[in-house]
Amino acid sequence: MKMRNAHVMMNEYKITTLIPAYNCATTIESVIASLLGYTPNLIVVNDGSTDGTKKVLEKFKDRIVLVSYEKNRGKGYALKKGFDKSVEMGFDYALTLDSDGQHAASDIPVFLEAVQKNPHALIVGARPFDHPNMPQGNIFANKFSNFWFMAQTAHKLPDTQTGYRLYPLKKMKKIRPLTHRYEAELELLVRCAWKNINILSLPVTVYYPPREERTSHFRPKKDFVRISLLNTLLCILAVVYGYPSILIRKLFS
Repeated sequence: MKMRNAHVMMNEYKITTLIPAYNCATTIESVIASLLGYTPNLIVVNDGSTDGTKKVLEKFKDRIVLVSYEKNRGKGYALKKGFDKSVEMGFDYALTLDSDGQHAASDIPVFLEAVQKNPHALIVGARPFDHPNMPQGNIFANKFSNFWFMAQTAHKLPDTQTGYRLYPLKKMKKIRPLTHRYEAELELLVRCAWKNINILSLPVTVYYPPREERTSHFRPKKDFVRISLLNTLLCILAVVYGYPSILIRKLFS
């Protein structure tokens, strides 16, 4: 699919691209520049960055929509603000990806082809976990998250932690993250599954820099505790709400 055709499809299907951004001054410029070749609609949520991110974003002020606030609130909160802005602007879908450069803009046509065939699905990118620079902690965390997602929804996904996703905002209606940090992305998957929104996985490429060049805002101890607490709560809710809700929706669909 040519870049021009990608622009046409993004407009036709009312798709915006959404980047939650926090302290990513070294990567965000190249990320935005690559994305603008594929999308005419780009929303960046500056999640209280304290480095030079704001200054970099000013270079693109005429080509992006910027949502910004002073205090860092976390990725889940940034997604919520981005979703709300997308709906306010009349978009039906939000294609999210990370600001650190690990996701390739050249994969956008893959999502566009998938949404043509599955217009109401939540489409989730699946990273190759045999990447030579893939951190071992990411592999463990993803297996951990995949297990609990299956327990809470009876669905299997190969990658429940990727940030490269196409959210069907119109189908999701009022679903927004209730949690504010990294655990929000798992929460959204589970709640969409409970609402019988089809979740489709497709392979995407990924770039991980060498260890010495790698930056991450993931806090292993704190965020792992938050994710574990969320999984405990979701398992309880799966029994009293999730599975009954799925069954009722299937009976009346």
